[in-house]
Amino acid sequence: MTGDIPTGGMTKPVRDKFLAQPNLARIATTNPTTLQPHAVPVWYGWDGKSIWISSYRSTRKIYDLLKNPKCSIVIDAAEGKETRAVILEGKAELVSEPVDFVRAQTTWLYTRYLGHEGVLAADPQSWIASPENLLIKLTPAKIMSWRW
Repeated sequence: MTGDIPTGGMTKPVRDKFLAQPNLARIATTNPTTLQPHAVPVWYGWDGKSIWISSYRSTRKIYDLLKNPKCSIVIDAAEGKETRAVILEGKAELVSEPVDFVRAQTTWLYTRYLGHEGVLAADPQSWIASPENLLIKLTPAKIMSWRW
């Protein structure tokens, strides 16, 4: 269940429309030993309930999430004089099976940014098919949004 925090931000329909755009997101995790925060830019997809991110198993964000699934994701964009932002917080789930589902979701994510023809190029196809590939799924416990 999501807890929307009133921040003078976006209504749910406006927020969903914003999250449907292929903006860049940043996911923040924390190293479980040093407590050092780690933020990295990522491509994402929003299905209306959860945010999905493709990643390789060997990345720092996956290492962090395996030890501590709590994370924060921010998506922001400036258009003219208006800036909009959404922050999603909660516990991430790592999804690696079924493999066909992971590949279909990853293809959907990459198509958002590369287009239907771009996703067919050698690099994205190798990323999609890699056994290193898995999905980060965050069904947020808290969502905050702003417009200014």
